[in-house]
Amino acid sequence: MEKLIQYVWKHKWFPLKELLTTDGESVEVIDPGLYNRNAGPDFFNAKVRIGNTLWVGNVEIHEKASDWYAHGHHHDTAYNNTILHVCETIDAEARNTHGDTLKQMQLDVPEGLMTNYQELLNTDQYPPCYQIIPSLSRIVVHAWMSALQTERLEQKTQAIQERVKRCDGSWETAFFVTLARNYGFGINGDAFERWAQGISLSQVGHHRDNLFQIESIFMGQAGLLELDSIPQRYQQDALMEGYFSKMRNEYQYLSHKFSMKPMDFKLWRFLRLRPQNFPHIRISQLANLYYSRKASISRLMDCETIEEVAETLDTHVTPFWETHYIFGSTSEKNHKQLSARSMNLLIINTVIPILFAYGRYKMNDKLCDRAFDFLEQLKAEDNHIVRTWKECGLDVENAGDSQALIQLKLKYCDKKECLRCRIGYEYLKSKG
Repeated sequence: MEKLIQYVWKHKWFPLKELLTTDGESVEVIDPGLYNRNAGPDFFNAKVRIGNTLWVGNVEIHEKASDWYAHGHHHDTAYNNTILHVCETIDAEARNTHGDTLKQMQLDVPEGLMTNYQELLNTDQYPPCYQIIPSLSRIVVHAWMSALQTERLEQKTQAIQERVKRCDGSWETAFFVTLARNYGFGINGDAFERWAQGISLSQVGHHRDNLFQIESIFMGQAGLLELDSIPQRYQQDALMEGYFSKMRNEYQYLSHKFSMKPMDFKLWRFLRLRPQNFPHIRISQLANLYYSRKASISRLMDCETIEEVAETLDTHVTPFWETHYIFGSTSEKNHKQLSARSMNLLIINTVIPILFAYGRYKMNDKLCDRAFDFLEQLKAEDNHIVRTWKECGLDVENAGDSQALIQLKLKYCDKKECLRCRIGYEYLKSKG
């Protein structure tokens, strides 16, 4: 309820009656102030005329006036500049750390707004605001989609910056970890990130010219060279083929040399996973990509077109995996290259965030602009989230649009943050 009262104050959607303090003085809200989502008063630098006096300062909002004490504000000097305490129920006086009594105002949430807000929260159909979408102006939609797109890119940038810290400031390693995570394509993303963090590129670099040794380290660190990682019905065939044993012996030598420790193979998920997405295939592709020396962050920053990026990330499996998906089980020969859809996803989720984050780090606006250009050039993702928004009447023209709608679903709809959503605002406004 407190959030809804804050919303009413922020947008000045007041009931159609005179606003009065508890001691009968008239209240005119000239500027509700700057909404604060962090610690401290809810609104900074508000301008409010109380009686004949213009006040400039902070406004605090609660469901009940007694919450002032429940939240400890009477002991917090950050609240001493509160010029007005706004509540739905006034059940107590409020005093600051000096003992001064605050001006208080009782504020009702308009009945229509309350009804429609509850409708948004309680409607099972997703998205609950679907009725209003076809009537939204292109300007409103475009502005909100642009903001969501930037918000999602900022969120990914923050995740990359955290990886850089964990990688002791190495952008090259952080790029490798980010790329590996997105090679998991959602289902095995966490496992791939953990795998990549367990690989020392400086150690692997000593064997950069030997693809078999690189692949042995990569497979071994994934725990996939343990016999128990192979389904029991294929174990005998895997041993008879010889490639598994040869690779396992190589890894045992290298892991002893570099004091490596493999991850638990049970972290990998195979259920309802297409064979081309099996960890063995993706790891072999990554080994080949690393061996080719193409996928370095410096080379990536030199790519000025989508085509150059795709060529840089283009890879395939090593010869053994052309006829296998796991050890011991053969398949028809296939070079198992990345599909166009997979490449599209890697560019959206790896290349573009890295470009933007690295551009921020280097204060290079050209790299940041290129990230947005790539989003506009790439095809939109095709998943259930994007398809749902299309059915509601939203145009999805490129990857920037699909990324915006994914952000909208995950960060607003799923969390019922309708009060922070521009579409939710238009819904409440029109219904009200």
